[in-house]
Amino acid sequence: MINKINYKQIKVSSVSGRYITNESIDDFLSNLNESFIVETIGKSVQQRPIKSVTVGNGSRRIFMWSQMHGNESTTTKAVLDVLNFLSTNQQDSRDLLNNCTLKIIPILSPDGAAAYTRVNANQVDLNRDAQDLTQPESIVLHETFKSFNPHFAFNLHGQRTFYNVGETDKSATVSFLSPSVDAERNITTPRKIAMQLIVAMNKILQKDIPDGVGRYDDGFNLNCVGDTFQSLNCPTILFEAGHFQNDYDREVVRQFIFNSLITSIATISTDTISAYNYEDYFNIPENGKQFYDIIIKNAHLFKATIKAKDAVALQFVECLEENKVLFNPKIEKIGELTEYYGHKVYDCAIESQLSELKGQRELCKILNNNL
Repeated sequence: MINKINYKQIKVSSVSGRYITNESIDDFLSNLNESFIVETIGKSVQQRPIKSVTVGNGSRRIFMWSQMHGNESTTTKAVLDVLNFLSTNQQDSRDLLNNCTLKIIPILSPDGAAAYTRVNANQVDLNRDAQDLTQPESIVLHETFKSFNPHFAFNLHGQRTFYNVGETDKSATVSFLSPSVDAERNITTPRKIAMQLIVAMNKILQKDIPDGVGRYDDGFNLNCVGDTFQSLNCPTILFEAGHFQNDYDREVVRQFIFNSLITSIATISTDTISAYNYEDYFNIPENGKQFYDIIIKNAHLFKATIKAKDAVALQFVECLEENKVLFNPKIEKIGELTEYYGHKVYDCAIESQLSELKGQRELCKILNNNL
């Protein structure tokens, strides 16, 4: 496999945060050396360019795309880091490029990225348009897939903070899926290969985020891009960048996705996929939905109108203001909530935590106005 990478030297520090647009990445793409082919492969609904980067001379073709949903930008940052690593001319990066050819679409939905929305400018979820191909972005993706004819496809996304691993109190920091090819969820050879690659990545990730990797439900929907490409006999993997403690800008998770991508590319490059047992894929717990961003226990000690055993759960709403993503808390649920977890927990029965909560002026304002 690949030697240890000094990620701090590789990370593209000029691109950070959650709001990533074409303008955010243009300077980086324009400064790649001549071995990287950067081209405009289509236009969005609002006529923004959709760009791809092609690099490598190897026989194993890997196709990946990010920001199909414009507000899921963590994997875009990780993709830039991968490109930066491949530009270093280190022996490991040269080996990968001698064995593989990569085609990457860093931002498939530039309109969605600019507006920071899941949907494109026509309010269409591109990940439900794989069959009808009603949108220009969907057509670009489909035509690029056909012309590049990849051996592997990586569908790069971001997931919300409410996912946990199985029924544990561990946040699903990274999640994967080997999509189904039919309603019966049969395990074809391409699907099995995708599972083996996920097993390889999970092995690496467990060193940094033990029990922090989840698996998506594999219910079949041919309108989804991953299911479509998998059904076309191309091993396809869904990557989901999730939440790590206090990492709402997802700069820590960015590195986990980078490590995952490098691991998968290296496994393909060295032809060692067969070293991993696809059945271990099913040992990765399925994702639950048991997290809130904030849980306030014994909330009656904060406000007497709350019943004694009840807790208050808040979820952040992501809002774009002046080209910055803000995380505004919203009350989601009030009840005993014993089966839920909080990324941040205030227990008002503990004096220091009650004092800390009362010190959060904006949060207290929301609570007092809505409880």
